[in-house]
Amino acid sequence: MAEKLHIRPVEQSDLFRLWELSFKDESPEWKKWDAPYFPHQAMDYETFLPKGEKWIQQDDFWVIEMDSEVIGIVSYYWEHKPSLWLEMGIVLHSGDQWGKGIGTEVLRAWMNHLFTTMPLVRVGFTTWSGNERMIRVGEKLGMQMEARIRKVRYYNGEYYDSIRMGILREEWEKSTE
Repeated sequence: MAEKLHIRPVEQSDLFRLWELSFKDESPEWKKWDAPYFPHQAMDYETFLPKGEKWIQQDDFWVIEMDSEVIGIVSYYWEHKPSLWLEMGIVLHSGDQWGKGIGTEVLRAWMNHLFTTMPLVRVGFTTWSGNERMIRVGEKLGMQMEARIRKVRYYNGEYYDSIRMGILREEWEKSTE
């Protein structure tokens, strides 16, 4: 990839850009693919700031930079922390970044970071059957489809499946040899 991709913790100087990407618009294009069945609420910058300030220097919410410009975020959350069940996510906010392998490269770096900094047994993500690009990313990362919960996501008058994909530490280790 010719462009320089980098993931890093959020800094104060990123907040205005993150607001522009995430909350400035009422109906951003990226929301059609990132859980569109959940409502999105635009907000002004002043309303966003308390939320954004909580992201600064957190382990679970980082920015994606390409050629020194913030273009999205990667994150994780605990499905069940006592058993170290972690789910990760990504949003590339601009449609002109989609379909170029950027998401795969970024999630590979994020997954490597998670496995090398935490005693995880598995890393995974949840998406929906309408987001075929995200399912392909999981396949390219060596993930298995672990669950398909049929017709539980309703969007634009149609039912979609919820998809869980994951990779175990030993599978990840083999893929990095």
